[in-house]
Amino acid sequence: MTAEIISIGDELLIGQVINTNASWIAGELNKAGILVSQVTAIGDNSDDIQRVLKDACLRNNIVLLTGGLGPTKDDTTKSVLAEYFNSGMIFHEPTFQHIRQLFKSRNYEVTPVNRQQAEIPEKCTPLPNENGTAPGMWFEENGKVIISMPGVPFEMQPMLLNQVIPKLQKNFELPFIYHKTIMTQGLGESKLAERIQKIEDNLPKHIKLAYLPQPGIVRLRLSANGKNKTALEDEINFYCRKLLADIPELIFGYDDILLEAVVGNLLTERKENLSTAESCTGGYLAHLITSIPGSSNYYFGSVISYSNEVKIGELNVSSADLEKYGAVSQQVVEQMAKGAREKFKTNYSLATSGVAGPDGGTKEKPVGTIWIALASEKGVQSKLLHMGEHRGRNIRRTALEALNMLRLEISEHKKTC
Repeated sequence: MTAEIISIGDELLIGQVINTNASWIAGELNKAGILVSQVTAIGDNSDDIQRVLKDACLRNNIVLLTGGLGPTKDDTTKSVLAEYFNSGMIFHEPTFQHIRQLFKSRNYEVTPVNRQQAEIPEKCTPLPNENGTAPGMWFEENGKVIISMPGVPFEMQPMLLNQVIPKLQKNFELPFIYHKTIMTQGLGESKLAERIQKIEDNLPKHIKLAYLPQPGIVRLRLSANGKNKTALEDEINFYCRKLLADIPELIFGYDDILLEAVVGNLLTERKENLSTAESCTGGYLAHLITSIPGSSNYYFGSVISYSNEVKIGELNVSSADLEKYGAVSQQVVEQMAKGAREKFKTNYSLATSGVAGPDGGTKEKPVGTIWIALASEKGVQSKLLHMGEHRGRNIRRTALEALNMLRLEISEHKKTC
């Protein structure tokens, strides 16, 4: 059972509006057992809408359209659908009464333009719009279902969840689709693929493994579909456990959990605390940590030691070592971590120092040269990172590498999936 999503509106094609509707609809359809084969964005052009709709119906059982149902002249979807299905227009009294009531509650008068929104193609089944004036439309022809919904998200979303998906589930025997997302940190996509190649090569044909990289994180998604929900879940979890056994140091959680949340949970469970000393990350590490609710229970503070003077004055970094080794060095970053731990009297302290870019590098320390360090009661450990030239990615990757260093220090790898 496949579906195609057609997003209508010139604003999507000129970059004025981001097409968040399509991704949200695809996610909800997937949960219901419907695979999305294609997403198409198209402008408010009647001929183009006709052409794209015809092609979509040839490829799919279900076609969903969003947008172009408003009261103004540039909203052409309704008239295009009437023409496509060779349908006359009728006045739908329940829709008009809903519009009147909605306008009355807002102390507005119903204009002739608004009244036109109660006119719908005769061949459609109207879908009431709980939060707006334009009804959705449900068409069936030759075993295909074509659904048109408003483009406004807070109008479209309840329509899809409360009306469209239940109606699709009633009309079609849908399979169960199961996904498991495994969150990893520490290796890039290609090196991670090498580590787990044996597992990937031995996956059954009905289970797919996808790599979803982002700066500092690679998500692994195991997916399968079938009729037996319990069997699919058990099988996916079996391979999830195999991955955990192979790369326990890289897996920090499941189903899109944030690394900073995992670290926060570990610190909370152990009743321990953390401080930071940041140079190249400029407070971004502290931002990630404090973005988690309740972080004030375990996070004490940070020194943003961007200058050497602050490193010396606030963190007791040796001026001689700064002169001899430079700010981007193992010696300095370890002193930063130790100094922050002593200053804030915390169980752990993380420190960062590096050349984030895009300039400032040298032959000995090119852009992307980063040192991170962790201080604890066991002593100080550090790690040298070699990254690229994109400043934003370097900062984020550095912060995530530091958090994962802390996670590995204070936790045993989770053995369940």
